[in-house]
Amino acid sequence: MSLSEGTNPVELDEGSFFSKLTFSWINPLLSRGYLRPLTLQDIPSVSTEDESDLAYQKFAGAWESLVREKSSNGGRNLVLRAITKVYFKENIFIAICAVLRTISVVSLPLLLYAFVNYSKREKENLQDGLVLLGCLVVAKVVESLSQRYWFFASRRCGMRMRSALMVAVYRKQLKLSSLGRRRHSTGEIVNYIAVDAYRMGEFPWWFHSSWSFVLQLLMSIGVLFWVVGLGAVPGIAPLVICGFLNLPLAKIIQKCQSQLMIAQDERLRAISEILNGMKIIKLQSWEDKFKGLIESLRDNEFKWLAKHQLLKPYGSVVYWNTPIFVSCIVFLGCAVFGSAHLNAGTIFTVLATLRSLAEPVRTLPEALSILIQVKVSLRRINTFLLDDELRNDEVRRFPLQNSDESVTVEAGNFSWVPEIASPTLRNVELNIKRGQKIAICGPVGAGKSSILYAMLGEIPKLSGTVMDGGQITQSGSYEELLMAGTSFEQLVSAHRDSITALAFRNGEGQGESQEIAPEMSNVCFPTKQNSEGEIPVKGPPGVQLTQDEETEIGNVGWKPFVDYVSISKGSVYLSLSILIQCIFVVLQAASSFWLAFSIHIPNMTNSMLIGVYTGIATLNVVFVFFKSHYAFLLGLKASKAFFSGLTNAIFKAPMFFFDSTPVGRILTRASSDLSILDFDIPITIVYIECGITELMATIGIMAFITWQVLIVAILAMVALKYIQDYYVASARELRRINGTTKAPVMNHAAETLQGVVTIRAFNMVDRFFKNYVRLVDTDAMLFCLSNAAMEWLVLRIETIQNLTLFTAAFFLLLLPKNRVTPGLVGLSLSYALSLTGMQLTASTSYCNLSNYMVSVERIKQFMHIPEEPPAIIEDNRPPSSWPSKGRIEFQELKIRYRSNAPLALEKCQLKTTISDLENKLDSSVAHRVPTVIDSDMVMVLSYGKLLEYDEPSNLMAQTLPSRCLWLNAGRVAGEIRIKVLAIISDMKEYWLENRSNMQCYHRIYVHQEHNPAKCHNEKRSKNSTLILYQYNNT
Repeated sequence: MSLSEGTNPVELDEGSFFSKLTFSWINPLLSRGYLRPLTLQDIPSVSTEDESDLAYQKFAGAWESLVREKSSNGGRNLVLRAITKVYFKENIFIAICAVLRTISVVSLPLLLYAFVNYSKREKENLQDGLVLLGCLVVAKVVESLSQRYWFFASRRCGMRMRSALMVAVYRKQLKLSSLGRRRHSTGEIVNYIAVDAYRMGEFPWWFHSSWSFVLQLLMSIGVLFWVVGLGAVPGIAPLVICGFLNLPLAKIIQKCQSQLMIAQDERLRAISEILNGMKIIKLQSWEDKFKGLIESLRDNEFKWLAKHQLLKPYGSVVYWNTPIFVSCIVFLGCAVFGSAHLNAGTIFTVLATLRSLAEPVRTLPEALSILIQVKVSLRRINTFLLDDELRNDEVRRFPLQNSDESVTVEAGNFSWVPEIASPTLRNVELNIKRGQKIAICGPVGAGKSSILYAMLGEIPKLSGTVMDGGQITQSGSYEELLMAGTSFEQLVSAHRDSITALAFRNGEGQGESQEIAPEMSNVCFPTKQNSEGEIPVKGPPGVQLTQDEETEIGNVGWKPFVDYVSISKGSVYLSLSILIQCIFVVLQAASSFWLAFSIHIPNMTNSMLIGVYTGIATLNVVFVFFKSHYAFLLGLKASKAFFSGLTNAIFKAPMFFFDSTPVGRILTRASSDLSILDFDIPITIVYIECGITELMATIGIMAFITWQVLIVAILAMVALKYIQDYYVASARELRRINGTTKAPVMNHAAETLQGVVTIRAFNMVDRFFKNYVRLVDTDAMLFCLSNAAMEWLVLRIETIQNLTLFTAAFFLLLLPKNRVTPGLVGLSLSYALSLTGMQLTASTSYCNLSNYMVSVERIKQFMHIPEEPPAIIEDNRPPSSWPSKGRIEFQELKIRYRSNAPLALEKCQLKTTISDLENKLDSSVAHRVPTVIDSDMVMVLSYGKLLEYDEPSNLMAQTLPSRCLWLNAGRVAGEIRIKVLAIISDMKEYWLENRSNMQCYHRIYVHQEHNPAKCHNEKRSKNSTLILYQYNNT
């Protein structure tokens, strides 16, 4: 089933055995992507087994049972235990595939040993040689298929884990109490989803890699003992030493990772809060101050990032050179103990065995680092899921029967922080009749919002009773309610009419808008969901505020990588890293050639053979360190440059950008996209350099011994180039689409948390939850398809390069006797066995880098936002005496929020003079006047205490106390929010004389009489209006 009609579905679970075996079930999608760029409509829906709601239900069942047993679990991580309980059976199959792959890899050096011994026979027997070739084919086929299904199944399992945790975090935030929301900001919760839960997608792969590589390490040591006997004993020592060296390095990395994630949380929390308050920041011109705050938080984060990244080259030194130094010690042990002759069979079997150790020793440090990150992430999610939830007993709800009372509060005391002695609301006694409209008035901080939260049960209740009665008048889907002919239809019609009126009020000379006017009454219906999860409404062109996210389309070549290097100004570091990698490969090949030729040199002593080999290996240590060091320096420079550019662009962006761009889009770039620049791109560059240079060296050595291999290798490279381009065309678009589907997930979570009280108040929790699950499913399907496409590519790369390997082995069998020495046969096969691995490293790293460049595109896209005019223009600054008079004039002012929006202010007239009053006389009117007067009841709050609660007419009929003031303000437009910055000059003396007697709140009557002197002792006149005024006498 597809997300849109007319597209061919990709059947993941219903394909044939051959289709699943070769990943051919994804061919329709890849073919479509090769012919034209893929869109979201081309992506099939997620299969039933992979639905996030099902994954969450399984996890929730295990979680609830573990929470009930929490006392017996002690301090153990309940999230990890729940994940293990749910997905243990799936991982058994993955473990079997990992074991089969490990056995096949370890058996390859034994086959090399057999090939070298076959080349030394006096009498040739081609049949025996073909048997060896058949065993080699079986070993490579088993290795390839088992590894592909291990990789895909582990990532598919990780996708389910990820979906379950993402939904669990979202579900938790819907139930989070006020105390929990204080402990976890919006930025932190988004980070739990965007970073911590997302990391689980790769967790099963890294987990099985860690133990299977350890098993491979142990089995390879067993092969060494079988080949050289006691000579392998001295080689155990450097392995043990490296293991102990890894412990302090791992602890330092873990500390850096923990501190890095704490710093990242602080930065994302600050970014989230700043984005939500950007209107105020720009109004007050505080951009530089808050930008400096973000940069200081990033500097702290960058400190730990740099330490974390610059530690990795030390791990590379230890583990890249371990096989080389171990081989030196093993050769020395053979010479000392005499357990094995240092001939071609012994030497190259040892080298091939230790070469198979290169993958474990290179990957284990990274696997350990990833597992440490997962441990930290699981601990953070576990803490969040165990946090305080909203209590259901805060408010007692009864169905409406014959009672007129809708809400009753008896002796209510409420506090946002229960531990504080002074409650937020004290001794609240309140009865609200059914159908009444209540105005809640008071100064800022008086408790207006708090009393609403208290009625909804959002504030912890210290004492008292809150009773709430109500019923749902209508429920159903949008279409059902719209067709029911009820008040809901009237509401939608009114909304449609208002949009139409706004659009055509602004239609100055817009002929197209006038032409479609008669059709407007029939065009306001929901359509397909866009990339941000909003439901667009069809209407006049240019009315929609939030636009679909823009992405690059098609092949952009090397431009993103060039931008990555040029913006970071890291071309020198990249060049040095490539140069040092080439030198490393040349020295590595030289040491192997030395062994192949020296064993056939007469009178060559073991000490000379081992000494030269050890000298070359020792020289290589320096190059191993610096090739990684410069690549990580390039990554750090790029991270710094792109973050600086993104931050500058965001703070210089006009307000329209923030009005039309969901916060989730910006947060995704500041979190997951920036994380890819921080961690993934630098290590991928290292892998590409390593894969390409070693692949060229391997093909060169094989062609040096059997030139016919070069023909097959060239044909294989041409085929691989076509397959790689065929894959990248779809994979790149899948990555881009995934970038637009991840942002809605984060944006939905962030906006839900900001409005969670309203969502709970209107019983919309299930609706928002279903929308979120749908967004997670779309994102998960793209993750699954991306991994399936990668396995499709890798399987075909392995098949083609295995043909090259089999061809090389076959020609070695056909070589005439004494045409090549056994040493060269061993050299050729030892490199040929690593051919597939080198090709995979080069190809997959290149494809991954192409996908990671999408993050570079996305961040760079926001680095080129049109800037608002500068705050200061040096060539156009006013004189120092400006302003001579505090006068503001607006004449025929017309304002709109953006070029294609209706007018917000039309023909605005304002002419006023700002008096030079003291700063203490700063006041505000916080409510619209008609809203208060039209209410059935008015509630006046001050610092959490209910001072007055009565009908507006009763409050206004009271005799005015001396602290109340009559202002001659003329006619007041009740629909305008008023910010009183100063008092008119003829009332100045009154305020200065009486301010010492004023309290924390006042009633101000605005009327149309023209004698201010008479107004001090008069009652409310017929035309006066009640507004509320706060005065802070401190």
